[in-house]
This record gives sequence, structure tokens and C-alpha cells, in this order.
Amino acid sequence: MKQLMTVFTLATLLCACGEKSGQTNDAIDENGGSDISTLSSEASQTTADVHPHSNADQSLQALSNQMIERMWHLFPSWAISNGYYKVAEMLEVPDKHYRQQVLGFAREYRNHFSRIKQDELDVNERTDLALINNFLDETIWNLTQFKSFEWDPSQYNVSHGFALILNTDYAPLDDRLRTFSNRMQNVPAYYVAAEKSLRNPAAPQLVLAIQQNEGAKSVFGEDLEQKLAASGLSDQEKELFNIRLDASRKAIEEYIVLLQTLQAQMDNADSFSDFRIGEKRYEEKFHYDIQIGMSGEELYRRALREKDRLHLKMDELANRLWPKYFADEPRPKDVLVKISKVLEKLSEHHATKESFKAEVEKQIPQLVAFVKEKDLLSLDEEKPLVVRTTPPYMQGFAVASINAPGPYDKGANTYYNVMPVAEMPDNRAESFLREYNTYLMQILNIHEAIPGHYTQLVYANQSPSLIKNILGNGAMIEGWAVYAERMMLEAGYGDFSPELWMMYYKWNLRTVVNTILDYSVQVKGMEESAALELLMKQGFQQQAEAMGKWRRATLSQVQLTSYFAGYMDIMALREEIKQLLGDQFNLKQFHEQFLSYGNAPVPVIRELMLADIKKKN
Repeated sequence: MKQLMTVFTLATLLCACGEKSGQTNDAIDENGGSDISTLSSEASQTTADVHPHSNADQSLQALSNQMIERMWHLFPSWAISNGYYKVAEMLEVPDKHYRQQVLGFAREYRNHFSRIKQDELDVNERTDLALINNFLDETIWNLTQFKSFEWDPSQYNVSHGFALILNTDYAPLDDRLRTFSNRMQNVPAYYVAAEKSLRNPAAPQLVLAIQQNEGAKSVFGEDLEQKLAASGLSDQEKELFNIRLDASRKAIEEYIVLLQTLQAQMDNADSFSDFRIGEKRYEEKFHYDIQIGMSGEELYRRALREKDRLHLKMDELANRLWPKYFADEPRPKDVLVKISKVLEKLSEHHATKESFKAEVEKQIPQLVAFVKEKDLLSLDEEKPLVVRTTPPYMQGFAVASINAPGPYDKGANTYYNVMPVAEMPDNRAESFLREYNTYLMQILNIHEAIPGHYTQLVYANQSPSLIKNILGNGAMIEGWAVYAERMMLEAGYGDFSPELWMMYYKWNLRTVVNTILDYSVQVKGMEESAALELLMKQGFQQQAEAMGKWRRATLSQVQLTSYFAGYMDIMALREEIKQLLGDQFNLKQFHEQFLSYGNAPVPVIRELMLADIKKKN
């Protein structure tokens, strides 16, 4: 996965938006505005008579630029993750005043953008406008309806912005240490506001908050002290830095103690929020986050059908592989048992826990070579990709992830974060390694690195539309990574090995089961035992993987559906473009044009690609 959409999802941004007073005065007025799902009908209107630099286009551009500049001052942590370091000294304090500022910002710009006439915009600008309106509407909804700042303590964590300042070479280290020092001034106030904002946290988020804030202490640890001691800062600057550092450490530690005190009260379930958000809020969040023109329930039902289809595909491959691996054994009559036995046999081939990270690193050049050989995409090998162990302050959510630089600092490192398998107990490591065996590791690396997330995010940074980049759509981002897996195997990666295809179908089944799990847990109230049965029996996952996925389903909402939603949309779009272009269809051109539109939702990209075909014809 791309790490929480470059760490900061919209909900994460808005976690810090406020302290809930005893008397609420933020009851939302009705959200107006543009529905992304209506883009297909809107954007397909002819653009032949619209001038490319119309007054409406220019007004939208000027207003969006103004909004982005104000946005970075409101969300400096988000700005840093996008490579915008002008506000790096700032740290937002998540109190009620701040939340009201953000709410005022969203309502003000929602009003401004509502005055722009869509029918006077060209298709690119019209899709930008729809994305902006969706962002502003979701901001209002998050602050006034979803209110995760009250029940999700894991959203309060200062570490990531500080880590980026420390580890990104956007300026000399001495200058970055001064920025780090100034930013630390607000850390105590940040955690005081976080404590006051929390009402009755949800238990899974409470556990994650403790784990990741414990990890946050590593950002303010001995390595930082050593950098400071070796720096060119004056003695006075170093003394001030250390005073602020002690205060920051104390603030983090006090927040952890608060959370641990709350954790000790977990037996009293009435004092905790239900991590399940229910059908109404689920569908609202799905509408804002996924943006594919169907409901969460519709996607769930589609996933149920796809699960059955994939089981049939896996059954065919299991029958082919059975004589090779079980020549003297009769085939089980139960299809799921037969598939499971074949998968278990293939899973015996895996790295050791000490070599796992090195094996990941070794495979990246092989993927690059294959993409080049098959001419699937143009790759920019000047963009650094660094494989690293997932930092402690980010652990506890995903097995692997990508942290990519934003559009303002395109040359910075992209980090491929890999779970610290070497630190696991042997029994847990064995379960993990059987899951991420020699075959699945290859699919994982395609997904996360080449030509998945890493490649897609390099292209996104080249998009001329800043809006389509920074207001990224999770279904497109995750969908591309899932699509890349399928595309690589179709192109002959692995020489059409039935073993690799068998494991691919298991991996692809994961995206489908993710959707079923997410909806079942958040809307239907699925309990852990039923979830583990779904994941292990029907999804063929190892116990460690299944336990981790159950935890993730309790920590997030909707995000797990983004993989399947985006993948299905991209596959459908590719077939549609193939039908339109016939013999003129070129896979590499399709990939590069698709990626050229940044992180826009797939329905938006569809309309832009269709408009381009219409224009050329």
C-alpha cells in the first residue's frame, strides 16, 4: 500500500481539527456540491467550443492556487509530506480554534468555487473543480459528522513531519535542525490539545496510538542528539534545542501514559466508542474516498461474485499442479481444501527472516529490466528508491508501504518500507514468510515498487495538474498497483509459471476479500472469529497475515476497498480503450497517458482519455 496516502489521509489531516467542548456548536449545515460520480455525464459534454484559456479556466486556476497556498499554512504537516518546506517550522495545534479555522476555510472556498460555471470550463479544469469540491465537502463532513478527532487517538502523532525534516536533504542539516527546533515549540501544546479533544476513544485505535507514539520517541532519540552535537549550531542554539527536546519527549511520554491509563479501563466497554462506523457513515465515507460511481454495498456484492470466480480459476490451476506435487495422493473433493494444500506446498519456498529485506532489494533491478525489455512503461531511473525497515512510528498497520516525495520536492528519496521480519519471534516469522513466500514476494514488489506505487507516484509528480496530484484518490493509487501485478504477469513475467499464477490469484483474491471484510466488519458487525475464517479458509491466508488484516479492518474504514474498486475500474477502462482504438491501441501509450493525470479518480481519468481520443479523431 501507499503509506496512508503519503501518510496523510484527509481524516488524518483533520484529526487535529479540534477540541470538543462540552457544548457543541459545529452541527453541520447541508453539504452542497459536486458529486464525483456525476463526472461521467458532466465531463463527456463536448469541449470543442471551449477556449483552452477561457476566463472561467483562469478564474479556477487562480482560486485553486490561492486555496492551496492557504491550505499549506493550515496543514503544515501535509505540506511537508508534499515537499513544501516553507511552512516546516509550523506545527498545527489540534484545538477547537484550529478546527474552526479549517471549517471556515472549507466553507469559504466551497462558496467561492460554487460560483464558477462548469459549462465554461474545459474538461481538465472541470475535473479539477469536481476534485476540489469533493475535498472541501469531505473536510466539512469529517469535522462535523465523522469527528474522528474525538475517538481516534492514533491520529495524534507529531513524528512524521519531524522525521521528514530530519531525513530529507532539502536544505543543509544545520538549517533543518533549526527548523526542527522551532517546530518543537508546539509539541507540548499539540498533545495537550489532543488530550482535550479525545472523548471516548475506540479500543483498536487506542492500542495503535500507544504503539506508534512509543515509536515516535525514536525520532527524538539518540540519533537526533548525535546530529545536534556534531552540527554547526551555536552553543546557545544547542541549549535551546535541548530544552525543547526535553519538553517534546515529556509531552509524548505523558500522552502515552494517558492512553495507557485509558487502556486499563477497557473492561468497561461502555466507556469506548465502537470502532464500527455503521452503514450511513460508511456509505458517506465511501462516497468521498473511493469515487467510483457505485455504493459500498454494490462493490461488496460485486466482490462476493468475484471471490467465487477466482476460486474457480484457482481450482483449475490446482488440478494442473496436483500431479507435480502430490502424485501419490488423491485429490480432495472439497475445492477449497485442494487449493489450500497446493498453496501450502508452494509456500514452503521462502526467504529466511534474516534475508527477507535483502531479497526484496535484490528483486527491484529484475523488475526494472523486465519493464524495459517488454517496453511497458518509461522508467525514470534517476528517482531514488530506498528499501528500509519500516520506522517504529509507522509500524503496526501494513506489511509494506511506500513513502513518496511530493510534487514540490520531486528529487527526494522514495522509501519502500518493509516490516522488520528479523525482529519477529521464530513462529510468527515462519507464518509471515510462508505468506510472503518466494512467489508472493515478487507480486508484493510489483505492487509496491516496479511498476506499482513507486512508478505511479513518479509519474504523478510530473502531472501538470497540482490538484490531481495532491488531492489523490486512494482507489486509483491502490488500483494501479493491483493492475500492475496483473499486467506484468500477462506480459510474461515469470514465464507464465502456473505456480506464480496460482499465487497471483491468491494475492488478487486478497483485494477482493479486503472489500468483503471491510464492509462486513464496519457495516454488518462481523466478529473476529468469522473474519479469520473468511481470511484463512476462503482467502487462504496464513494466520499471522489474517490476524494482521483483522486488526487493520478494525483500525481503518473504506480504505481496504480501494484496491478492488480501482483495479476493476482500470481493467474496464483498458478494455474500453482497446475497443475504441482497435489496431491502434498501444499498451505502453495507454499506461503513460493513464498515469499522466496524476492521482485522479479512475472515472475522471476515463473522461480525460475519452476526450483526448475524441479530439484526435
